[in-house]
Amino acid sequence: MLKAQELRRLNDQSSDFKEQLEALTRFEETQNDAIELAVAGILKDVRDRGDAAVLDYTQRFDQVQVASVAALEVPQSALQAALQQILPAERIALETAAARVRAFHERQKANDWSFTEPDGTVLGQRITPLDRVGLYVPGGKA
Repeated sequence: MLKAQELRRLNDQSSDFKEQLEALTRFEETQNDAIELAVAGILKDVRDRGDAAVLDYTQRFDQVQVASVAALEVPQSALQAALQQILPAERIALETAAARVRAFHERQKANDWSFTEPDGTVLGQRITPLDRVGLYVPGGKA
């Protein structure tokens, strides 16, 4: 596991902050393909082997070895203790951010609606999830 002194820290007040951030977040398209393949393999392994795969990947990536997935759960008491250690200003900032994210995404929910015109015609929209979707995007100038 990384120790605090091993973590790379960025200061948004530094003159080269934007360059440092861009260097950390930039990746090559070929890396993207490798990531996609790696993730697909991990997901397939977890689907096939279940908790055993989760435990293997936890040991591999996090260097944490536990006997069961249940041992990975953070107890409510530990969560509450961590919450109490957050400085009030930071807690307010986190709660504000969470509320804003929640409010934004609640507005994204599409709802069914309908109305009846004076002649009795009913018009509206019904939202139904799809199991699969196909898409054709023509090339050229279409």
